[in-house]
Amino acid sequence: RDEGARQSPPLVSIMAREPAYRFALLVGVLFASAAAALPLDALKTPTGRFSPLRLKGGCGFLGVYGSSLDPQSLRMKVLEMSRLIRHRGPDGSGIHLVPLEKDVPGSRHSALGHERLAIVGAMDDPQERKEAKISGQHDKLHTLSGNQPLFSHDRSLALAVNGEIYNHQELKKMVKDPTPWRTKSDCESIIHLYAEVGDKVAELLDGDFAFAIAGEKGEFYAARDPMGVDSMYMGWGKDGAVWFASEMKCLMKECQRIEQFPPGHYWSHKTKQLTQYYKPKWFDVAHATEKLNFDLIRDTLLKAIDKRLMTDVPYGVLLSGGLDSSLIASCVVKMCDKIGKPRPATFSIGLKGAPDLENARAVADMIGTEHHEFHFTVDEGIDAVQDVIYHLETYDVTTIRAGTPMFLLARKIKAMGVKMVLSGEGADEELGGYLYFHKAPNGAELHEECVRKLRMLYLFDCLRANKATMAWGLEARVPFLDKDFLDVVMSLDPDCKMVHKGKKEQFIEKWVVREAFNRADENGKIYLPKEVLFRQKEQFSDGVGYDWIDGLKSHANKVVDDMMFAFRADRFPHNTPGTKEAYYSRMIFEQYFPSETALHTVPGGPSVACSTAKAVEWDAEWKKAAAAGSMLDQSGRSVDVHDSAKKVF
Repeated sequence: RDEGARQSPPLVSIMAREPAYRFALLVGVLFASAAAALPLDALKTPTGRFSPLRLKGGCGFLGVYGSSLDPQSLRMKVLEMSRLIRHRGPDGSGIHLVPLEKDVPGSRHSALGHERLAIVGAMDDPQERKEAKISGQHDKLHTLSGNQPLFSHDRSLALAVNGEIYNHQELKKMVKDPTPWRTKSDCESIIHLYAEVGDKVAELLDGDFAFAIAGEKGEFYAARDPMGVDSMYMGWGKDGAVWFASEMKCLMKECQRIEQFPPGHYWSHKTKQLTQYYKPKWFDVAHATEKLNFDLIRDTLLKAIDKRLMTDVPYGVLLSGGLDSSLIASCVVKMCDKIGKPRPATFSIGLKGAPDLENARAVADMIGTEHHEFHFTVDEGIDAVQDVIYHLETYDVTTIRAGTPMFLLARKIKAMGVKMVLSGEGADEELGGYLYFHKAPNGAELHEECVRKLRMLYLFDCLRANKATMAWGLEARVPFLDKDFLDVVMSLDPDCKMVHKGKKEQFIEKWVVREAFNRADENGKIYLPKEVLFRQKEQFSDGVGYDWIDGLKSHANKVVDDMMFAFRADRFPHNTPGTKEAYYSRMIFEQYFPSETALHTVPGGPSVACSTAKAVEWDAEWKKAAAAGSMLDQSGRSVDVHDSAKKVF
């Protein structure tokens, strides 16, 4: 079929209406999907035998606590709502319902829905095999639900999860119950640990996750990872039910109020409110006192990358040619070479002649990856903007600018059979990498801005990276947001991150991580050539080609006339757009999400080159422009230290 097509081809539609063809069609689709997504050789063990896959947690989920609907109506409601996030998990679906009060007529119910991203769901549950009468050579049962929800040993607790738990082996040792686990899923550790430690489970997890647990005794628990790498929303229904979901779109019809579920928090039926579990000491600048240790920085990042290579599917690396993605790609290649595994493919996108493409090509040649370069035109980007806004669920200008090429690239990558990619999000926020950080007056203010940026990352870059890729069933993993790496670099004395142009040290943004890898590895080979290692920061939306942003602005200026823009405050009283580009994005957003509560899930305020509103005060010209009501530009070129700086105020 046509790659990425949203509707079935006519022949398949005709066949689907004929009963005689339905079973054959279903089997054919299942086998074709698996075959297209994964080369059979990738399933072979070193002996040449085919092995069952470890079940993956990447997907989309939906949960509700205390619905007043009867069980059948609730099941149909969950099914209807889950369909809206099926793009996140096209490989399987599952629904589970439990009453809040068992054997009590008229009891309210909780429910879980799940849309799973995986290759094959290999069921190793002995009870399931027995019930299915599986014996002899055919000792594996493959279920359409893909093994989610996952269950506790007594099946009284159910889990729907989107995520990867990297310390699952350590957690398995912590679980006291010796009963064999039903699956090979790293996420099964969550449900068994919750059965023993309850609400403390989230703080024990090392990974990226968003999940909900429902129990037969009225239990309900939902949690999100510390940085908000995996997207998650919560909403409140008219009947008092509390809803949780991977994306906002499936809550729109049912919930009167919707919010982004805050990272590093959990919600429990015990308190019926959010509780913050992630409270690192470095939230307070007083605890950022550690001296530079390049070996520790390098080793911790290498470990963060290594743990994210836990996968059973073909994977790749997003390679823009900038520092962050290039470092990840180089490290992954070295790890693969060390253990004799094939090197991953690398992927880049841009307008023809874009700075990112040339740099990505040079890095790929240097590290020796099979590199795939994709081009798009300004018109193709503009054509995709409506879909981008629908999937990203935002009207933030920078997120849309960067999300559009990422959305286009993810579609191409998924069509090639790749299901997971590593990406470089997070480095700029934790290391002061954006060009506006050159304006930081001192280390303390730089650190506080890094903390603000990290704590808001789920509203911007994490949202973009997760949703732009999951729109096509592609999972993105971000090593720079590893908990251990965050602790190392955010505990540094922030003076280490200050930029001192012209000096021998700290002469460029993110100098600490550049210098940590400015040496040979154990085999005497460099990580990256100096022209890449010390390349100036280029925001992704700029690096794909300066004409992309300029073309998008030009298009918005044609669509939004001066009269429309003059009355923008009347049409958009909340977060009033300051530019025609922002007005254009807002118009599209409200077509898909026409409610006041949806508007409030997107932040606002002045910003320069991705800064927070507080950092605008670092520069007198920025501060003056903001006070005058000018909408500051978020392109990196708006900062005067950029090599292609533009006068925009």
